[in-house]
Amino acid sequence: MKVLIINGSPRSGGNIDTALKEITGVFEKEGIEAEVVRVGNKNIRGCIACNVCSTKGQCAFDDAVNELAPKFQEADGLIVASPVYYASANATLIACLDRLFYSTHFDKTMKVGASVVCARRGGCSATFDELNKYFTICGMPVASSQYWNSVHGCAKGESAQDAEGLQTMRTLARNMSFLMKSIALGKEKFGLPETEPEHQQTNFV
Repeated sequence: MKVLIINGSPRSGGNIDTALKEITGVFEKEGIEAEVVRVGNKNIRGCIACNVCSTKGQCAFDDAVNELAPKFQEADGLIVASPVYYASANATLIACLDRLFYSTHFDKTMKVGASVVCARRGGCSATFDELNKYFTICGMPVASSQYWNSVHGCAKGESAQDAEGLQTMRTLARNMSFLMKSIALGKEKFGLPETEPEHQQTNFV
């Protein structure tokens, strides 16, 4: 099984990296392959609603987003991780996710999603909610933990002192591993949930 981890932090060796090491350590024990891709230090522009992806099958801007797309398609789970800026996720990560989710047309149903956030003090729950919305619009179950998936720290390395936060990360990885394995067994026996023949859209002007 595979998990793609998108790291929205621009800082190598920062507090998000500390949190993700706890997660990948558990995945390794569970026999799950995890790939971490840092996008926070990349030059990724936002979506311009050109809709080229509807015919081309990929985003018109050929950058890290198109490199992530096949990895996302092959993965059984996706983790997105971000530091908190003004009670929100890193703007580069949001630009990446907007384009990644909109331009990829493969079925994301039952791929397991999880978000991980880090703040000095406040804004974690708002950012956590913001990131989870990418999963819940696509039929992706969201993995939970013993607390909202957050760690705290400001200077590099401070999150290593957050014992509860690091435990939350390990619990998340165990729960996500169980959920992905359970879904794989369910798909083998029952298949995916039935889909309706046409996606209904109700637009109010």
